[in-house]
Amino acid sequence: MDLIKKAISDLGLEPKYAERLERPERVIEFTFPFKRDSGEVVFITGYRSQYNSALGPYKGGIRYHPNVDRAEVILLSKLMTFKNSLMAIPYGGGKGGVCINPKEYSKGELERISREYVRNIYQLIGPHTDIPAPDVNTDAEIMAWMVDEYSKLVGKQSYATFTGKPLDKGGLRGRDEATGRGAFFIMEEAFKIHNVSKNTKIAVQGFGNVGMHLARILYENGYKVVAVSDSKGGIYNSKGLNINEIMNIKNSGKSVQDYPDAEKITNEQLLECKCDVLVPAALDNQLHK
Repeated sequence: MDLIKKAISDLGLEPKYAERLERPERVIEFTFPFKRDSGEVVFITGYRSQYNSALGPYKGGIRYHPNVDRAEVILLSKLMTFKNSLMAIPYGGGKGGVCINPKEYSKGELERISREYVRNIYQLIGPHTDIPAPDVNTDAEIMAWMVDEYSKLVGKQSYATFTGKPLDKGGLRGRDEATGRGAFFIMEEAFKIHNVSKNTKIAVQGFGNVGMHLARILYENGYKVVAVSDSKGGIYNSKGLNINEIMNIKNSGKSVQDYPDAEKITNEQLLECKCDVLVPAALDNQLHK
């Protein structure tokens, strides 16, 4: 709040604007009973924070993670608001999530959860209102389930309500790697300013949609990636890792720690490993010093 107040003051605006920016316009929270494949009934909570729509429809991802809660989606939707406005993109800020560990659910269960999530928010989203997208532990397939459910509910095909869909559902080529590629472009520009060589040792925490593609693009462009990690742990080799081989291992359903030519480390150790550039590409709140 203090930073927002300072920015408002520096811009010569009235204090009331700081008060507006500190509060989301709407937060949707719901819980639904869910029957698992085993017959067990569990209760699942979902969220959608619609923070600010001054510049256009709310825009932001939907994540599936056991740490998802109301405070997190509000904070992330606030950051989406600032991110879009700083880049002059005509969208507001939104973020959603479901409080589950998706690794503990079957594909069929995840589809049913995704469709139920849409049934709880469909009246408050749309191409001119709120446009969700993939985020942590969600992907193009989950977006396809969601847009299909939404279209059934509104009685017409509405591909534009969700981004990050498969190509045959109106998705865009390069969407999966877009965030990682954007990070690469920023790093390249920073490297030029600071005269960083391609022999620089780079560590990437997180090997999901962002970290995996960033590590691959760095590797393909001749940079030395010495450490990567996923939810099970990390690996380190001061001489560099073969990212393509690690991607093949991950895509087969294994962990980066199954890569043979590296030392096994924890995610915490990766943050302190010997490197010149550290990229935290997993969850937020990883760095505290």
